[in-house]
Amino acid sequence: MRLDRTLHRWRMWALIAVIGLSPHAALADTIVPDRIAAALSKLEALAEGVVADGGVPGLAIGVVHDDKVVFLKGFGHREAGKVETVDADTVFQIASLSKPVSSTIVAALVGEKIVSWDTKIADLDPAFRLSDPYPTSELTVRDLFSHRSGLPGTAGDDLEGIGYDRAEILHRLRFVPPLSSFRAGYSYSNFGLTEGAVAAARPTGKSWEEVAEEKLYRPLGMNSTSSRYADFLKHANRAALHVRVDGVWAAKIKRDPDAQAPAGGVSSTARDLSQWMRLVLGNGVYDGKPLIAADALAETHVPLMTRGKNPVSGGESFYGLGWNVEFGRHGLSWGHAGAFSVGARTLVTLFPEEKLGIVIVANAFSTGVPEGLSESFADMAFDGKVEKDWVKAWDDAYASLFGPAVAAAKATYASPPSPASPAGPASAYKGRYFNDFIGDAVVSGEGDGLVLKVGPGGARSYSLKHFDRDMFLTYPDAETPDAPSGVSFVLGPDGKASAMTLEFLDGNHLGTLQRVGD
Repeated sequence: MRLDRTLHRWRMWALIAVIGLSPHAALADTIVPDRIAAALSKLEALAEGVVADGGVPGLAIGVVHDDKVVFLKGFGHREAGKVETVDADTVFQIASLSKPVSSTIVAALVGEKIVSWDTKIADLDPAFRLSDPYPTSELTVRDLFSHRSGLPGTAGDDLEGIGYDRAEILHRLRFVPPLSSFRAGYSYSNFGLTEGAVAAARPTGKSWEEVAEEKLYRPLGMNSTSSRYADFLKHANRAALHVRVDGVWAAKIKRDPDAQAPAGGVSSTARDLSQWMRLVLGNGVYDGKPLIAADALAETHVPLMTRGKNPVSGGESFYGLGWNVEFGRHGLSWGHAGAFSVGARTLVTLFPEEKLGIVIVANAFSTGVPEGLSESFADMAFDGKVEKDWVKAWDDAYASLFGPAVAAAKATYASPPSPASPAGPASAYKGRYFNDFIGDAVVSGEGDGLVLKVGPGGARSYSLKHFDRDMFLTYPDAETPDAPSGVSFVLGPDGKASAMTLEFLDGNHLGTLQRVGD
């Protein structure tokens, strides 16, 4: 089927779906300036209340309507316990909100016919491989931006966590077995999308970071926006990342996301992101001038993969190219959330028929504050009243998602068997281990215990605490330092370990390494 017929079919289906799921699609004229003003007043009060109640240390909000920035404000503090406040120009790490930003950048390249959404990765980046030959030969930019390559969602995240750079991570994706058949399943992949963006930029002869500046940040005057972590650090007016420690927000961890810059490495402000929303809602027109071809940008919002229902609001949710596409309580919306487990939460929601958009950037994890504020604002804008306490609903959703996982990890290793079997001598476990995906890992002695070093040049070091016989525990997660993970050894006939499995790197069953030397 030709692409133009496919697009037409989806547009017709979207119109039918919006009419069937929500009465608001036919009532866009009800969103008048007075209604927006009332909604913004309520939004401001809610944001002030959330910060005052400790929901997040700080956040910033931008709202666009009819090609105008109608609200722009910061709330709270850049870092908990310090006096510096958040304003519209505070720079936040926006995590996966980077994905629709990067999709817009690739749309610019598509509009200029530098690439197309259906250009094969094999033609752009011949060195890139998936685990199977056929998907490798057929894989396109569209496949990677819609998360339908078959790559498991966590592929590469584990390698980033132990210090590998972008080039090495993308190279090692060839060792990851697929989670689904090619184009048959949706699996949200940071490094899959990163490869799609980096490959799309290759014909320009410039880096992804340079292309992002040239095609989007500079033309829109997004002067505080960058895809480089070093640029984020240069800003004095920047937000720290926060996690809860004993119930209190604390800025304890930093996050360098350069390896996955197109998928999660953008830093920006509410002011800059509001200009980007104007461009997207304007179908590629900015300040009255065409900046990105409308047809190239429109393809990013075509629903390609089903995501099921929104877990709180219940709307039908799909994925396009770097965008969630939903048919919910207020009709058609485009959006995307972002999060770093070490302390960031972000969200953008656009209602294209009403030319209405809201972006919220916050400096804490985990929290449902961005979704809660966005849902409340939409209720006010469309209905004139807030349906329920959306902040609480989304906070509860995040708590139910992340709390049990941490509790389960703790429960698994809450106490060793009684009586526990003693460990073998340290010499049984010491040595060098290897597999193609993780690379080298070294277990050595340190004082009376053992230490595991993994990553390039042993970049990450983890103490091992004996649990039972040939099972040890380590604590690899900076956000939850009291959540253990197992490191198990298999001893051979010579009394030495022949293999080692690292639970925290075994999400794709690639965490077992073979001994290759002492």
